[in-house]
Amino acid sequence: MQNKRVVLTGDRPTGPLHLGHYIGSLKNRISLQDGYECFVMIADVQALSDNFDNPQKIKKNVIEVFKDYIATGIDPQKCTILIQSLVPELFELTTYYMNLISVTRLERNPTIKNELQHKSFANSITAGFLSYPISQAADITAFKATHIPVGDDQIALIEVSNEIVRRFNRVYNTDILVESEVILGKTSRLIGIDGVAKASKSLNNAIFLSDSPEVVKQKVYSMYTDPNHIKVSDQGRVEGNVVFAYLDAFLNDEDELASLKSQYRRGGLGDSVLKSLLNEILQSLLAPIAEKRATIIEETILETLVHGSEVARGVAATTLRAVRDVIGITYN
Repeated sequence: MQNKRVVLTGDRPTGPLHLGHYIGSLKNRISLQDGYECFVMIADVQALSDNFDNPQKIKKNVIEVFKDYIATGIDPQKCTILIQSLVPELFELTTYYMNLISVTRLERNPTIKNELQHKSFANSITAGFLSYPISQAADITAFKATHIPVGDDQIALIEVSNEIVRRFNRVYNTDILVESEVILGKTSRLIGIDGVAKASKSLNNAIFLSDSPEVVKQKVYSMYTDPNHIKVSDQGRVEGNVVFAYLDAFLNDEDELASLKSQYRRGGLGDSVLKSLLNEILQSLLAPIAEKRATIIEETILETLVHGSEVARGVAATTLRAVRDVIGITYN
């Protein structure tokens, strides 16, 4: 029977992780690590696709992302944490998969199209960025992942991976590659504090897991609410209200949440009260993460990552040998 494997296909180390990562997929990964064989990747090569001119930024943030993993509860005794660039088998698999998907299909991918809107590529899209979904397919299939915890903005990328799996198995008359199933969190996409786009490192509109209590409070109190809700007695709009979007994600008492929405809609509930409540909730969530983060010993981080990458490389190498065999390009 196929082992149940979870693969985190790559938080890109372009900065520390934020609440969108936590609620979108990281919380799921933490809960799944006891029941699944788990591979957690830091996708440094994918991060270079739009940061190739600033590699030191990527290298620095590999360490920061690792700290966020450990601080939130990812356990390297339960999960294999790896650096993408230390598993070269992934890039050979990527090359083989490039023959199984068209450029047109990649350009139609909604995740890629959305990312391009926020990048400065203009008409100079790099091949590395466009092939990001192929690289992710290699990350998934190298470990024969059966389940992928992601936000809903990543579903289209997983669909590309499954398309590649199906075509590979059909073309080479095999079943060695397996399709993966998406696992969505309670809130699969978190809006940014500006209310304009999803929370993003590149847009600097997110609350980061490593933000200080003062910064968290400042960001919460700067959140967009309802511009027509001027007085406490005014009827307020919940839809499109960033504070309520975050309460939806982080307030666990559904009865209390429903009561707050009802009171806000009919009038009599001030924005400052809501922001104070949200600030308390987020401070309670982030305080133990900050405490755990402060205990991480810097000198052990690279050792843990190198060891995890070596373990992952052994698994990926087994998949790669099987792929070469069915393609027919083995020579010994």
